[in-house]
Order: sequence, then structure tokens, then C-alpha cells
Amino acid sequence: MPKLYCLLGLVGLLLPGLGVAETETAGPAIQQLDLTHHWAGYFSLAVMVAAYIAAMFEDVTELRKSKPMLLAAALIWFAIVLTYQQQGNDQLAVAAFKSNLQSYIELLLFIMVSMTYLNAMEDMRIFDALKVWLVSKHLSYRQLFWITGFMVFFISSVVNGLTAGLLMGAVVVAVGKNSPRFVSLACINIVIATNAGGSFSPLGGISTLFVWQHGVLSFFEFFKLFIPCLVNFLVPAAVMHFALPKDKPTIESAEIKLPRGAKRIIFLFGVTISLAVGFDMTLHLPAAAGMMAGLSLLQFFYFYLTKSTNVPTAQPLGLEIFAGPDVHDISIPESGKGSFDVFEKVGRLEWDTLLFFYGAMMGIGGLGYIGYLDAISHVLYGQLSPSLANILIGLSSAFVDNGTLMFAVLTMHPDIPHGQWLLLTLTLGVGGSLLAIGSAPGIGLMGQAKGQYTFSSHMKWCPVILLGYFAAIGVHFLVNANSF
Repeated sequence: MPKLYCLLGLVGLLLPGLGVAETETAGPAIQQLDLTHHWAGYFSLAVMVAAYIAAMFEDVTELRKSKPMLLAAALIWFAIVLTYQQQGNDQLAVAAFKSNLQSYIELLLFIMVSMTYLNAMEDMRIFDALKVWLVSKHLSYRQLFWITGFMVFFISSVVNGLTAGLLMGAVVVAVGKNSPRFVSLACINIVIATNAGGSFSPLGGISTLFVWQHGVLSFFEFFKLFIPCLVNFLVPAAVMHFALPKDKPTIESAEIKLPRGAKRIIFLFGVTISLAVGFDMTLHLPAAAGMMAGLSLLQFFYFYLTKSTNVPTAQPLGLEIFAGPDVHDISIPESGKGSFDVFEKVGRLEWDTLLFFYGAMMGIGGLGYIGYLDAISHVLYGQLSPSLANILIGLSSAFVDNGTLMFAVLTMHPDIPHGQWLLLTLTLGVGGSLLAIGSAPGIGLMGQAKGQYTFSSHMKWCPVILLGYFAAIGVHFLVNANSF
């Protein structure tokens, strides 16, 4: 419901002060039209708002969020192209659609390869091995709090936030079954660290991928945000440290023996990321081209494993688990998915989320082509200072998906320096930590640690998290002053 209020407020900000619709012509050629006061504009805006509301109520209606967004994108571009056809020329509108489609395809291919590798590593039980290794160290609650926080901070820079958050969440739930206070605080810490870690790397999340994909910031420019993001994580963690129990949990340990090829898949994933960066920086090709090259490496490696092993590919991979009597305490799942089939890994992607982003990107691109985003840009970056605008947009990411917001700003094309783009990347990345529902890791952990980590338990620490938010912004202005 908070996301709904924020969205309606945004629409309310949008409608006043929009320019009078004009049809500009230059001879027989039709130039881009201002449709903000045309029936196609009002229709498209209403459709997009309705679709977003339907997506927000996914849990209530059980209607997958991709369905209304896909329909909205189709209706919006149908209205736009139809209007241009009535003016005698639809080439500009079709070209705009293709441009938005290209941006989405590059994003889709990048995420597809990344998640395929993560699914492959999951089947090889690499994440389970890391989880069991942490549990077996018999650390105190406070030590686990900091170790899980730092680990997820760095892991989330290359692994999607939901996967990284759930991995560390499994650790804290396993060791903290007798200490709900530890589980609650550790989950809050994981959400903050995950969002902060994903903000200083172009591989850390959808919003940073958008900025890198659009060529606004180069790959290594994102790392200027490392110190601000670290501060964002450390400030609330330091305060929460004193609320943690001081004793040690008691739990039986387990051991996992990784199957053949597991370490080489980790190596190939690193090579794939390097190819993506290299293709972008040296060949000036989309990063997705390097990722697809890396996917071919995984396919050839699976072919090699298929031909050189006696284990049938349809059966679980050769995995041995040695555990104590209480192995169930650390929640090691059954291994039944493992196979040497890349397309099986691709089939397990979060297609609902990927198709939701198609609808969001194409719908927002359509509203931008109509002229609405220029009006918002004029208000945010014309009447307000860029710094204040970026800070407010970052705060709104606690209610609205940060990837959607970032794509909207990129579509606005505000004329701001690199320091402001870094600020926007920072605020949109860490702003989602303010509420439990503000990011995918928070939503995922509420389900994983049900009854222990809740919306209200996270809300109690919102002032401290907000302190970290503004501390990170202050540090960014200090250490990256030459970027403004």
C-alpha cells in the first residue's frame, strides 16, 4: 500500500504544469509529437498506473506481476503508434520502440547468463558448502553478525541481492533458532549490507546495470561508491551491535564434499564477468556480448563433464554429505536438480520478474516518448537542485522498485555531472533498506525468517538506517568531490 501512495503522488506531481500539446511539422516529415494532453497520453498514463497497482497487489490477487505490465506496455505502444499513423508517419515511434526493446534485450541476456551460472553453482551445492562452513565455526552471535554482514556486502557486488541475502539469511536462521533477537537484528543487517554492496558495482543490481548499460558511467567509476556504501552498512551495524546477545549458539556442524567441476564453474563465472567487462571497455560492445560468450564456456564445460563422467546426466550430481545428528538444523536441502543441462538452468530463471521488467521498461519508455518524463525532469532537476532531487528519488525507492525508478530517470536524460549520477546510483541502491518491503532481500528474508524478522522489527531501526543513508551521502560528497 505505501508503494501505491507514492505512485499516486508521483502522478499528481506529473499532471500539473505540463506543456500544451502541439504537433510540430516540417514539410511532409512528422517530428516527435507532444502527446501529454492527447487522448493517447492520458490513456497510456492511466494504463501504466493501473498496471503498477495490479503488480503491487500481487500477493492479494495472486495475479503474477508480469501479466498487467506486459499488457500495459502493449497498449501504450499501440496508442502511440496508432496516433503517429493518423498523422501520416509512424517511423519515429517504431524507431523509439526498437530502441527501448534493444535496451531490454541487453539487460535480459546479461541477467540470463548471470542467473544461469548461479543456478549451476547452486546445483553444485557451492552455496550450501559456504553456509555449512560458516555454521561449523561455532562463532558467537556478535561475530556471526559481522561476518555475515561483511560477506554479503561483498558477495552482493557480483551476485543478485535476493540470492546473496537468502544465503546469509539461512545461516542466521540456522544458528539463531534459540535467539529471535539475533535473527531479527542479523536479518536487518543483511538487508542493509546487501543493498549497500550491490550499489558500488555495476553487477550488483538492476539499477546499476541500467546505468552501466546506458554508458552513463564506466565499469570502474562505480567503485568510487565503495567507501560511501561501506559507511552506509557500518553506521547502523555499529549501533545494532550493542543490542546483540553476547553468548554463543550451540549447533551441530556438517560437512559437504563438493561434486566434480564445482570449483571450475566458479572460475568460469569469473572469466565470464571478465569477458563482459572486456567487451565493454576494449571492444565497445554491449556487456551482454561478453556474457553470452561466457555462457558458451559453461555449455562446453557441461559437455565435457557429460562425456567424462559415469553419472547419468538425469541423476543428481555426485554429492556426499557427512553430518552430525542435528544436520536438519542447518537446513541442507535435497539435491535433485543437478544435471549437465544448461537449458534446465535457464528454465529456472525468475521469468516473472524478467517479464515484469520488460513491461516496466517499455511502458516507462512509452511515457517518456509521449513527453511525461520530460515534465517530471523539469520539476525535479529544473525547480529543485540535482542533489535534493536525487536524495528524494532515493528515499522513494523504499516504496517503488529501484530498477524502475532508475530507468525512468535515464529516460528523462537529465543534464547532470557524473558525481550526481553516482549520487543517484547510491541513493537508489541503499534507499530500499529503509523498509523491509523496500528491496527483494528484505521481502525474501521476511518469508525465510517468518515471525522473527518482520516489517515492524525492521521499522524500529529505521532512524538508524536513515542515519546511515545520510552519512553515506555526506561521505560521497566528501570523497568524490572532484566528480561534481
